[in-house]
Amino acid sequence: MALGYLFAVLATLASGSGSILESMGVRRAGAYGGRSLDLIALRRQWLYFLGLGVNLLGFGFASAALHRLPLFLVQSMLAFSIGVTATISAFLGHRLRAPGWGALFVGATGLVLLGVSAEPGRAQALPPHWRWILVGMAVPVAAIAVYARRHHHVWATVALAAGSGVAYSVVGISARTLHLPDTAWRLVLEPAAWAIVLNGLTAAVLFAMALQKGGPTGVSAIMFTTNTALSSFVGLVYLDDRVRDGYVTAATIGFVLAIAGAVAVAHYAADTREKDRTATPAGMRA
Repeated sequence: MALGYLFAVLATLASGSGSILESMGVRRAGAYGGRSLDLIALRRQWLYFLGLGVNLLGFGFASAALHRLPLFLVQSMLAFSIGVTATISAFLGHRLRAPGWGALFVGATGLVLLGVSAEPGRAQALPPHWRWILVGMAVPVAAIAVYARRHHHVWATVALAAGSGVAYSVVGISARTLHLPDTAWRLVLEPAAWAIVLNGLTAAVLFAMALQKGGPTGVSAIMFTTNTALSSFVGLVYLDDRVRDGYVTAATIGFVLAIAGAVAVAHYAADTREKDRTATPAGMRA
């Protein structure tokens, strides 16, 4: 199962770097802080689509990992991709203070504990009607975008980020339970495949709208925390994801440390970015 861990690491790196590229594209398009219709300008921003492509590559790695490892491990590693985002931001000039690097270490320690606690194996199949429910989840999540277009307060950003997390959790659950047919064309008959496509597109739109209203680390923290908590719960309760015998305590501590580390990194990275912005003379700001 070493290949599963490799795929999970590659997915984490791709997800973190893809978020940075998408955020840069949103800002270069002049859509940051504007209206939802301003996102149309993204069609001319190759950086945004490069980031989207990197995230899609990451999703491919994550899907491969999910066929071998439980959701709570893979999704926790994806949540910690916020650490990758913050590290790249630091190299781009947004200095991460000492507590932020400490949070990175805490989160990494949590991932190590999760890694040794997880029991590799395939997921339990979902009943057919639950697969169609996963497809239909794209509708209520998309309704969040309608709400956010009419409201511009901070809770609209939180709703968009959390909604994208819900949609991405559905993508992860669907990928974990996807049955690969003998012939590729039969994938069109798999509800899980449709759930991945529809919820993946919905999540991408909500995530772009959230990036338009908030910073990449804060938005990513909300999205990944929602994604990880929800999908891990479903995996453990309904998909027969398992922890190794005698490692329940280690897995619990690891999960808490991984999520707490990701949220703390987002907090310190966002705080550093805000201080850098306010310290820059008005005439020198882009």
